[in-house]
Amino acid sequence: MKTEDGAKPYGAITLTRHGEPALSRRVKLTAEGYRDWWRRYDESGLLEGQIPPERLKAYAREAAYIFSSTLPRSIETAKAVSDGKPFQSLPLFVEAPLPPPKFPNFIRFSPKYWGGISRIWWWAFNHHQGQENRKQAEVRAREAARFLIEKASEGGDVLLMAHGYFNFMISLELVKAGYGQTCEQGFKYWGCRRYEKRSH
Repeated sequence: MKTEDGAKPYGAITLTRHGEPALSRRVKLTAEGYRDWWRRYDESGLLEGQIPPERLKAYAREAAYIFSSTLPRSIETAKAVSDGKPFQSLPLFVEAPLPPPKFPNFIRFSPKYWGGISRIWWWAFNHHQGQENRKQAEVRAREAARFLIEKASEGGDVLLMAHGYFNFMISLELVKAGYGQTCEQGFKYWGCRRYEKRSH
């Protein structure tokens, strides 16, 4: 369908966090232990028995394009949601890194708290330990947003199954590009942020 002036409307863009991974967060770890935990987290798939939300499955049915990152938890999420519909996995959408600061070994936190501390160190203090830094991730987020907008400009909805924080970074770029938020479910597993082009 076209708008009154004959132009093809932009599709909606939905950014989704993956389902719950199989790796437990109920542990206390040193900084080095968290580094190893994050490596295993990136290698792990989803916890068995999860059912994707019906709203998300509806978004998948309506989508002209479905994408995931190349990490197992993202790919398995896309498979669970797409119900056999084809999707593409791209490294463009992987999570921004979370190298922990070098705290002494007597300091132990759960992965949840290490994640928060590591994100603050990465964001505010440029702590990246040779991995992608904040500025590089921001460039990648702009590239990812442009990619999704290009697909949406063809008139079909776009659905991305990726990661909480990098999805947030993409969302900032979508807002700058004139998109308004129509659904906000935060950083929870299976949670969606949906954006639609503002009319002028």
